[in-house]
Amino acid sequence: MTSAAELPASAGSNLTPPENIKNTQMPDPLRQATGVYVTVHGHFYQPPRENPYLDAIERQSGAAPFHDWNERIHHECYRPNAFARVFNERGEVVGIVNNYEYLSFNIGPTLMSWLERHDVEVYQRILEADAKSCYRLNGHGNAIAQVYNHIIMPLANERDKYTQIRWGKEDFRSRFGRDPEGMWLAETAVDYPTLKALVDEGIRFIVLAPSQAQRCRLLPTQDNPNPEWYEVGGSQIDPTRPYRCFLKETDELEVEAGSDNSSVQSRPYIDIFFYDGPISRDMGFSEVLFNSNHLAGRIGSAVRGDHRPAQLISVATDGETFGHHKAGTEKTLAYAFKKEFPHWGWTVTNFAHYLSLNTPTWEVEIKSVTAWSCAHGVDRWQDDCGCGGGGTWHQKWRRPLRDALNWLRDQLISVYEEHGRHFFIDPWQARDEYIQVIGDRSPENVSRFLLRHQTRKLTASEQVDALRLLEMQRHALLMFTSCGWFFEELSRPEGTQILRYAARALELAGDVSGVQLEKGFLKHLNQAPSNVDSFKHGGEVYRQLVLTAQVGFKQVAAQYAITSLFTNHKPVETPHTASSQNGQNGSIKHSHLHKKRVYCYTANELDYQLQRMGSLTLAVGNLNLVSEITWESEHLVFAVLHLGGWDFHCCIQPFEGRLAYTELKEKLFGALQEGSAAHTILAMTQFFGEESFSLRNLFAEERHRLMHLLSQETLSRLDQLYTQEYRENYGVLMAFHRDEVQAPQELQVAAEIALGYRFLITLRSLDQDIAEPQSSWNHIVELEAIATEAKHLHCHLNIREGKQILEQLILRSLWQFLHDPSGTFDADLQRLERLIDVANQLNLGISLERSQELYFSCLHSQIVPRFMAKTAQSQDSVQYRQLLKLGQKLGVEVSTWLTQLG
Repeated sequence: MTSAAELPASAGSNLTPPENIKNTQMPDPLRQATGVYVTVHGHFYQPPRENPYLDAIERQSGAAPFHDWNERIHHECYRPNAFARVFNERGEVVGIVNNYEYLSFNIGPTLMSWLERHDVEVYQRILEADAKSCYRLNGHGNAIAQVYNHIIMPLANERDKYTQIRWGKEDFRSRFGRDPEGMWLAETAVDYPTLKALVDEGIRFIVLAPSQAQRCRLLPTQDNPNPEWYEVGGSQIDPTRPYRCFLKETDELEVEAGSDNSSVQSRPYIDIFFYDGPISRDMGFSEVLFNSNHLAGRIGSAVRGDHRPAQLISVATDGETFGHHKAGTEKTLAYAFKKEFPHWGWTVTNFAHYLSLNTPTWEVEIKSVTAWSCAHGVDRWQDDCGCGGGGTWHQKWRRPLRDALNWLRDQLISVYEEHGRHFFIDPWQARDEYIQVIGDRSPENVSRFLLRHQTRKLTASEQVDALRLLEMQRHALLMFTSCGWFFEELSRPEGTQILRYAARALELAGDVSGVQLEKGFLKHLNQAPSNVDSFKHGGEVYRQLVLTAQVGFKQVAAQYAITSLFTNHKPVETPHTASSQNGQNGSIKHSHLHKKRVYCYTANELDYQLQRMGSLTLAVGNLNLVSEITWESEHLVFAVLHLGGWDFHCCIQPFEGRLAYTELKEKLFGALQEGSAAHTILAMTQFFGEESFSLRNLFAEERHRLMHLLSQETLSRLDQLYTQEYRENYGVLMAFHRDEVQAPQELQVAAEIALGYRFLITLRSLDQDIAEPQSSWNHIVELEAIATEAKHLHCHLNIREGKQILEQLILRSLWQFLHDPSGTFDADLQRLERLIDVANQLNLGISLERSQELYFSCLHSQIVPRFMAKTAQSQDSVQYRQLLKLGQKLGVEVSTWLTQLG
């Protein structure tokens, strides 16, 4: 990355351009079009990855060591761009830049929802960045909207086009607090009907690839009513200016060159920016982003030297390029925005702001149907065009998949219209406004929505059916997410995901109307040939990868039942509660209402009883499950027997009344008293039937958690064995290392496991006792001893949990040190510094980024101003130096202020 050695350290994140380009007499480029403007647009997007039944992303092994691809890309891209570093030549932080303040960007609603759930700090930084760009650029924010779930607009029917735009607008408005001026089209796929829908919905501009333009000309004027058209179909269009695109009167009618165009400017229009294609490609596929000097040089080569008053150099690429595809390039952007571009006298802007200064003087006509990532129009999402392929695999499955989903969409329209008119005043308006519910599923908000749209007061079951219909339509839109066609094979996760949405949509249709669409859908899918022999065609992909992922109320209840054995079910003493716990063969019984959230379900536990008999544990319960999305519910009874280890036997059935439930409990717990697993399972089968659930039926996330939990006893025993072997052979191991002879692998492994175990136990204790000065000191001394021992024995402790705990401990200790006036300055500082030192000694690869961000913010907002304002008292001077030395330890540039102290 570019060095920032010449940056003034005192500038922080507000770095200033060189004095030699300042001129107070020059026009203000933010208010008057003058000079060169630069816009870097990032299309930030992740496909919806949630399980349609759980409204949550399950673990994705390919993203390891992270939970899923959203989390991994967030770690590599979204967060680094919110806190982009500018370094000096010593690798110290001299600036932390929120790149979203300077990037033009769109962030897909599905990704924004994920960010809001999983990193609200970054989410708020993005919202603040747009607000700050609005302030800087005369009310024109950096953020633009996106069609809701990234469907290929030219392939959507008219109604879906409008819903995608309306949902995208409403989601944008609810987050950024303003109406969007521009909208990003998925894959920049466009045709004239799409433009019409955008114009109808008040979108002012879009961004396209230069290859999507067909011809352009100066706008007709009174002096020049019939200017010449220029053919630019080979990407020859000048991308340094905005263009006005007038709508066609019909799909067929076109304004011919040479005709009378005196009335053309009275027709509806949308403005279009064409990004610079060669530079944008180089950003993705060459080393242009290696440093900011390269980037500026490449952008500078596109500046037109024809003395025009103003011009815009705009580039666009996937936002994930900045950090995920090209590691560390968020730093290149930060330096370019704050130093390199101002050095050249360029103004960093966005499309909306530039449009406010430069009304288009040129007209453009676009090609009929195009996208930025397909050379064949939009065939990548419907035909075997070769785009996205490679090797010997074909994409003959694309057309049948498109046909199958189109068929299903049309069937669902019939179901929606026939049944929706009984519930909604205007079913399609209700769908368009359903986005207000998707963003807020609280019962109060859903009730307000239904009250606005219902034809009459709906019964509880009618409310459920109304919500089912709307969810059916939501999944009917999600099943057209473009990613499903983008790659080379239908059975990839992206293709499987859109089929899961389709399966959920047809299931909901059956719940409301009784119509069974699956057979007809499979008939179409069977025509989609797979490249994978084990699947053969799309029908088998559906059967093997989609049907197996479906989730019903019984599976949710089984999840609740099995995990209840590992939760702290404490009895509550009330007149209706009896409880007893009698050692190993004890019981817990209670009948109070206990609520728990299981993904997107609320589990209302109405009764629960647990008994242990030797190695057997039996729990019987009665709960009401309610979907937070459709409000449908089921009252169920469960029984789960834990036979020890990994063996569980769980059964579920509908609640059939209190008498039957009481009899069931008496018989099952009576069988348990015999101490026989076989008798207990036989009794369960008599009441519940043959269907049962085990650990493997749990949702992956909870299954993995229980697997770790069930392994703890074995792992602890192994840790103790390795620790014993290590202690007994410590002298031998030291002799090998003292003589610089490679130690036996068995002894070295024993040492690493033993020290790692000791390190983790100590760290957990420190985490609990961090507020207790004496205890925390003892734990830190022990950590230092472990670090010394590990160093002498050349042990590498690779403990992910320990790394995370240590990072959090340092951050918490730093926050307390900087914000808690009741603390002891010297002791708290020494404890914090020793924690950082021990982390470095252990070579755990910990990240101090969040601690850097906290310190950097306090340095410029509190530490420096506070001490600058005081008379340099000796005590103040000592503390000031200590605080600055802490900054050095955290990797923040503080030499300017240390020098002032002498």
